Amino acid sequence: MDSIEDKLSIEDGHATGVYINFPFTLKKYDGHDHSNLKTCNLYKLLPPEMKIEVETNLHLLEYLHILPIDTMGIPRYVSKLESKHGDIEEPNLIYKVSDQTYVHIYPNKNDVRNFYIPIEPILLTGVGNLIKELETKLVDHLTGIDFDPENLEEKEKILRTALDDICVIGNYNPVSGSGSGAKKPPSTKSFFGGNKKKDSHIYLSKEYYDALRYSIIRDKIGVGFLDPYIHDSHIEDITCNGLGPIFIEHKVFKGLRSIIEFNDNDILNQYIIRLAERIGKPITFKNPIVDSTLPDGSRINIVFGDDISKNGSNFTIRKFNDIPFSILQIIKGGTLNFQVAAYLWILISEGMSGFICGETASGKTTTLNGITAFINPDSKLVTIEDTPELQIPHKNWTRETTRGSTRGGGQTGEGSGSDVTMFDLLKAALRQRPNYILVGEIRGVEGNVAFQAMQTGHPVMSTFHAATVEKLIQRVTADPINIPKTYIDNLNFVLIQSAVRRPDGKLVRRVLSVNEVIGYNPDKGGISFIEAFSWDPVTDSFVFSANGSSYLLEQKIATRLGIPGKKKKVIYEEIEKRAKILERLSDEGIVNYYDFFDTVSKITKHGMLRIQF
Repeated sequence: MDSIEDKLSIEDGHATGVYINFPFTLKKYDGHDHSNLKTCNLYKLLPPEMKIEVETNLHLLEYLHILPIDTMGIPRYVSKLESKHGDIEEPNLIYKVSDQTYVHIYPNKNDVRNFYIPIEPILLTGVGNLIKELETKLVDHLTGIDFDPENLEEKEKILRTALDDICVIGNYNPVSGSGSGAKKPPSTKSFFGGNKKKDSHIYLSKEYYDALRYSIIRDKIGVGFLDPYIHDSHIEDITCNGLGPIFIEHKVFKGLRSIIEFNDNDILNQYIIRLAERIGKPITFKNPIVDSTLPDGSRINIVFGDDISKNGSNFTIRKFNDIPFSILQIIKGGTLNFQVAAYLWILISEGMSGFICGETASGKTTTLNGITAFINPDSKLVTIEDTPELQIPHKNWTRETTRGSTRGGGQTGEGSGSDVTMFDLLKAALRQRPNYILVGEIRGVEGNVAFQAMQTGHPVMSTFHAATVEKLIQRVTADPINIPKTYIDNLNFVLIQSAVRRPDGKLVRRVLSVNEVIGYNPDKGGISFIEAFSWDPVTDSFVFSANGSSYLLEQKIATRLGIPGKKKKVIYEEIEKRAKILERLSDEGIVNYYDFFDTVSKITKHGMLRIQF
């Protein structure tokens, strides 16, 4: 039977050893009596919204007390972070991340990356000694209890129950030398109804109990000091390049620099080893690379050791939204417009195969998730991925993921079985009779099977690393994919997306072009394609270059629908009709991913999308 420590991961996780480097000189904090907030001069200065927050979370007020308010001013509290806040030149604001945590964005006068400062209940409340005492009591409390938690939710429930059993909140006299915040009952006998030689409880104030519980859950269930970053829905990427600060890519403030730094290789390695064990992928110097997912679904890549990473071990976390962006939210962000979306709607609903292409962090997966809602709602979908990222709104969805040969992701030794690759899963998918196959990303020989699937009438959509259609064709016709050029016409459309810089200097994601693949041209010995849509960087708008001359709309879709040649203009009218539908849904606020899909399903069911000719 596993030990209690194995089941709950009770290690000395709170002592992370990371260095906190504030970008300003902190004021001396001796503690304040907040039993009556009306007597606190700083509280009196706060705006109404921030007063409500500090009344709920006193540690936020404690944080404000250590700030040099005289020189920086009181940070602005933002109840709902919006894209407009990213335009502030020198942001000094606080926003809420979760019930107990906040983030302070502070300007950096020496660098383009402003500072990201997590505000946690334990930031100023010293609970170190209490944690050590609590861990000892936890082991005693749980020893002999028969339990076998199967997931993190069960582990957290067990921990919270144990904490409630051990900790007693009350206003008693402090125990000298027993740890900040600990309290002593007036009498063990009168309090518990009997004498006990050894008291298994910890007595403390509610403030310290909240901090203690937060710390234990963060370190034993979560990922330690990174937990606030993981829970921040505005963060896209978290990067540790080795020794030095943690870097962040933020949806609103773009590149940020955390105040948390690693300045010791041993501490960095210890944290990474513990992080790898937490996700069930142990890492060693012999097998130093791990690709996996965190419990919240974020994708993590770890490289261990300074022999292959000269600045020390490093990791990158790519976060994903619990609810994907709908196509309407993507349109609102300017990645494409209603007309481009309507055009894609027709292509995808009629079973066209396409690749979403671009460089890293160009938003390929976000766009693929968004346009998936255009697949007919009664379709059967199969998704194939290395790391689960795709979210499908359809009910009939089979989700497949690859498997390494061992628990450690390709390590030698005992494991969970043989490899199951993208190639294997794609071959299996062909036997499952799907209406659409979605591949998270095509990189290798599975691309050959994807084109075979298209040739046998199975529509396929995937993401692909290529900056142009020409580069895409070069890659799929060369090793290791090796698609014959005569097969290329099975791929119907190619969407090229990129992160670009607007004239005002702001980095944005844009669909640079949507291209229709015609096929192999034996006379020229190359692949012919036409640009259906293109992005105009000067006006930041989209041009329908193929309006009235679309190969896919006229030769593929119109023919499939039986539209006679003289009436093919109705297919272009359908684009305008669907663009107006999308615009109306956006105006009505139906932008949630699943709400949008449900609405499209109802529209489809009522026959509103039938093309009349």
